[in-house]
Amino acid sequence: MSTPTPAHAGSDVQAGRGPTRVVVLISGGGSNLAALLEAAADSAYGAVVVAVGADRPGCAGLDVARAAGIPTFVERLGDHPDRDTWDAALTHAVAEYAPDLVISAGFLKLVGARFLAEFGGRYLNTHNALLPSFPGIHGPREALAYGVKLAGATLFVVDEGVDTGVIIAQCAVPVLDDDTEESLTERIKVAERAQLVEYTGRLARQSWRVEGRHFIIDG
Repeated sequence: MSTPTPAHAGSDVQAGRGPTRVVVLISGGGSNLAALLEAAADSAYGAVVVAVGADRPGCAGLDVARAAGIPTFVERLGDHPDRDTWDAALTHAVAEYAPDLVISAGFLKLVGARFLAEFGGRYLNTHNALLPSFPGIHGPREALAYGVKLAGATLFVVDEGVDTGVIIAQCAVPVLDDDTEESLTERIKVAERAQLVEYTGRLARQSWRVEGRHFIIDG
């Protein structure tokens, strides 16, 4: 979607209607989720995680959510006859919690047309490269191989492509001469996590809109 419908997640907070409702989708250990939960414990943050979903039952991040008293759900692709059916089931599971924002925090499955029709323009993802450079699953590896001096992370609105959505925010991480893929990846994760927490809060507290390829946070 080149021009998502303008959204104003922060307006509900400003109007006194309560915090922005967030559903977080995970596939792994939940370090980004834990950081979001820690931030959301402060009522001034403006957002509350209302549910955590995963694509596999053994995710450690589900334990993080349960320990915090957050409802969880699992939608395994293998439990459905095809990807469209899984996408419809995932859409229904997320919609049950009436989120204002849906955040992919290490969710390793690509959602489909049904999900984007329901949550398009308010489904966010974070990627460990400075998009549009190095999309896909090997961002830090490809950045090192190319010889860039700055790597980083991108927070963006998910669309039908692979890491092609409208960019919300980016942060740069210097590439050191002795970096390995592992060391660079770990440093990017730290910056990526901080950026995700900061901007989730900002989108919860402030109104925002998308104009073409530009993501604008008012105020």
